[in-house]
Amino acid sequence: MSPKAPRHSILVVDDDKNILKMIEINLRKERTYDIRTASNGEACLKVIGDAMPDLVLMDIQMPGIDGIETLKRIKEREPLIPVVMMSAHGTIEKAVESMKLGAYDFISKPFASDRLLVTVNNALMNSTLKREVDELRRELKDKYRFRNIIGQSGVMQEVFGSIEKVINSNVTVLIQGESGTGKELIAKAIHYHNKKRGNYPFVAVNCSALPESLLESELFGHEKGSFTGATGRRIGKFEMANNGTIFLDEIGDMTPAMQAKALRVLQEREFERVGGNELVKVDTRIISATNKNLEDGVKNDTFREDLYYRISVFPIKMPPLRDRKEDIPLLAAHFLTKYAKQEEKDELEQLSPEALDLLMAYHWPGNVRELENAIERAVVLATPPEIGAKDLPANIRSLGEKKIYESDNKLSSWIERLEEDALRQALLECEGNISQTAKKLGIGRATIYRKAKKYGLPMLK
Repeated sequence: MSPKAPRHSILVVDDDKNILKMIEINLRKERTYDIRTASNGEACLKVIGDAMPDLVLMDIQMPGIDGIETLKRIKEREPLIPVVMMSAHGTIEKAVESMKLGAYDFISKPFASDRLLVTVNNALMNSTLKREVDELRRELKDKYRFRNIIGQSGVMQEVFGSIEKVINSNVTVLIQGESGTGKELIAKAIHYHNKKRGNYPFVAVNCSALPESLLESELFGHEKGSFTGATGRRIGKFEMANNGTIFLDEIGDMTPAMQAKALRVLQEREFERVGGNELVKVDTRIISATNKNLEDGVKNDTFREDLYYRISVFPIKMPPLRDRKEDIPLLAAHFLTKYAKQEEKDELEQLSPEALDLLMAYHWPGNVRELENAIERAVVLATPPEIGAKDLPANIRSLGEKKIYESDNKLSSWIERLEEDALRQALLECEGNISQTAKKLGIGRATIYRKAKKYGLPMLK
């Protein structure tokens, strides 16, 4: 048995009783409409005050408050109600005026039944879509509220304070921090809470994921025939983000040529598509992010100084997880709840004390992203009601197996602990690069491999 179609309520407003009757008869043929009528503007506003309809179908020429004035008052009170105006011959100018005031459409009297039904159906469909879009926007805004960015540590409270100051400004923001610290989450929070831009697109581009030729087309678009394979015009990310926000992730990996082109957009708010000569103007807020030290890049001539100052009007530093360890229990609990629900393990409620101790002792080179992945894996492996130490990844579990964490106070244990800490810090600073780590510590690559394996340290490359 098919579900019943939703019943829409329609308010028909006209001082001509015959018109009211004719419209009501035609609309009731659909059998999905609840029809109410009103003979003037005052009555219309009273009905709306009592029970808001899904659509108002209203005549322009009425005694007392005419249709134009009634429309104004409706839009002031309930801007989302679609209003279709009815106009007799000779009032087309007023019908056009009503469109400027927010009417969805107008139909001229006399009108055919089919024309009436099509207009009403389209208005209701359009209204439904608008309400769904508004609901999705509200959900996005709620998803990226500050309360959903977990952190009670002092360093994270400083980050929240910075975000609140910059949300409703139009300045460029540079978010700096190691990979996995949540830079894009911060960028989205800034965008979706901006009063001016939050209802427009948020467009993210990973500047390190594409070669220069493809990145240029990705950012600025291209014209048909501008290069092999360009079979048509393509709109770039800057155009897609017009009136909204473009998020340039890993901007530190841009080539010098792309840096120059990005600088022009920031300065002039205009650009040309690849292979084109038409200037495209945009009003786009730019938020950038990087895991590199751009000040060092400026000193080393790998990053343009003028671009750096353009993108870093308001810098935000995201702390690594090792500097905000008091947030680990909160984050772990959040991810446990999230993935227990996803895996339909609602009875999985907590981490064992041993598991939490290991999470607190680990150095987290991959930051919050690594913690999330570790908890997701543990949820799959764990037997309710708790995640145990055995469910954690091997590199985290191994912390509990080393003598350096035993309280034997032997000199050899302390030496091993210092050696591991030094190696861990060097690997982190060199982003897991074995050759750079060996050079930094003044020892051979083979020694790095052996020691890293001994201590269960991650080697990224």
